[in-house]
Amino acid sequence: MSQPLPVSGANVQVNLVGLTKNDYRGLPSTLCQGCGHNSIASQIIAALYEMSILPETVVKFSGIGCSSKSPTYFLNRSFGFNGLHGRMPSVATGALFADTTLRGLGVSGDGDTASIGMGQFKHVMRRNVNMVYIVENNGVYGLTKGQFSATAEVGLTLKKQGTNPYMPVDICMEALASNATFVARSFAGDPKQLKELLKAAINHRGIAVLDIISPCVTFNNQENAYHSYTWGKDHEAPLHDITFIPAREEITVEDFEEGTVREVTMHDGSIVLLKKLEHDYNPTDRWQAMRVLEEAQRNNWLLTGLIYIETGRPTLTDLYNLVDKPLNRLTEAELRPAPETIDRVNAMMF
Repeated sequence: MSQPLPVSGANVQVNLVGLTKNDYRGLPSTLCQGCGHNSIASQIIAALYEMSILPETVVKFSGIGCSSKSPTYFLNRSFGFNGLHGRMPSVATGALFADTTLRGLGVSGDGDTASIGMGQFKHVMRRNVNMVYIVENNGVYGLTKGQFSATAEVGLTLKKQGTNPYMPVDICMEALASNATFVARSFAGDPKQLKELLKAAINHRGIAVLDIISPCVTFNNQENAYHSYTWGKDHEAPLHDITFIPAREEITVEDFEEGTVREVTMHDGSIVLLKKLEHDYNPTDRWQAMRVLEEAQRNNWLLTGLIYIETGRPTLTDLYNLVDKPLNRLTEAELRPAPETIDRVNAMMF
């Protein structure tokens, strides 16, 4: 991991680009005290700070909902766009197509993604847009007084809402079925795992989906609710202990016994180390990922960790061979086709 360096003559720590952790913060949160979304924002701040990523190189996207307020609470120096309900993927696709130098970070919710936004979610997956797509998943519509969302478990009973009769949408299963190249699940109450998964997702080239169970302390925090802190702590079943190692650092695994660690090499040579816990699990096997998700659903396990990763598939912008320069900064001379190109196109018309 990149080690923060002390500022001369001060007690403040800076990272490799000379920024303090405060440089990655946003405005004070207006969410409920104890909301899981605030925990996620804190780990986004920590991950980007420790990775020494300049905030100005990150662009934030969100839709509508409690989750979509979250980008206000981190990366105050980054540009962002709060789109229509369920339409965040369209905005992100356009922005990241127009400027391939930016890192995209989208924050959505279970309603914003799994209900009104499901169609857009599926298409941003299959196009492999180069961005991190975080779903802050609490099973309810918190902004409109706690109605069931599409991820609420069947049989859940909430005050004033009755009992949910429908089977839930599994965000990770939907991402896998839509050919996402990075699929992970975490729990807002597990900050260590969440931070390492965020680092791996940020570094992934392609669509990186993170389904984060994020308890709503106001409307859905009963002890038997699958999206509560109590249930999450009691039922979490990690696939592995995860560590992200940047490419610039020497890779050493001497502390681990042979056969207990799986290394996943990412596109730039950085490494995700998966230390085995209870599962002999291969996150590059898509069918095994489907199987463990199905098994977890049948057994009511909160399966967390890196579920699937594929590092070789081209991203949306790779397919179009775009220039590095942002499209809105290209000059007229750069945009105008060469005369021989125009002649060739015209010849095709006859």
